[in-house]
Amino acid sequence: MNIYLELFLAFFKIGLFTFGGGYAMISLVMETCVSKNWLSEGEVLNFVAICESTPGPIAINMATFVGSSQGGILGSVCATLGVVLPSFIIILIIAMVLNNLLKIKGVQAFIDGIKPTIVGLISATFVTLFLSTIFSISDIESTQFSFSYQGLIIFGITVLISLLYKKIVKKAVSPILLILLSGILGILFYAL
Repeated sequence: MNIYLELFLAFFKIGLFTFGGGYAMISLVMETCVSKNWLSEGEVLNFVAICESTPGPIAINMATFVGSSQGGILGSVCATLGVVLPSFIIILIIAMVLNNLLKIKGVQAFIDGIKPTIVGLISATFVTLFLSTIFSISDIESTQFSFSYQGLIIFGITVLISLLYKKIVKKAVSPILLILLSGILGILFYAL
């Protein structure tokens, strides 16, 4: 199969069957990329870190980075279009019938049923990123790991500052500032 069509279809499927936004997609992107031998788990985790620190929605950034790594500029366009198109089509359809659709008990039950799955996908992403960062565990079969005190200290400082800021200022700290703080702490702890 043509790599461009394969990228489009893979990300179209991810975009079509993922609810809960970009963070819920990370697990599916990782599974797809690793199963198709496009990227290793470590490379996907690196892409997640890059996508977190670049502007824009994480799902679009992931699709663009993976597409670019596999097919250059045209690959990034195909993957990005694939991940965006299902949401675009679904939103158009929902917008046309929204008033009547939400009144149907089956639709409300479906939405209520999807919520725990979204929490599970986001939790799986957090656990994967945490284990990779703190214990250097790159995959499920990994029997060797090394503990990263620096990663744990950076995580602790970031959480502490976030909680203190919320308690003192009474609003959440900007995620951009937390990303910048984490980057600066990473440079300080790992470069020194």
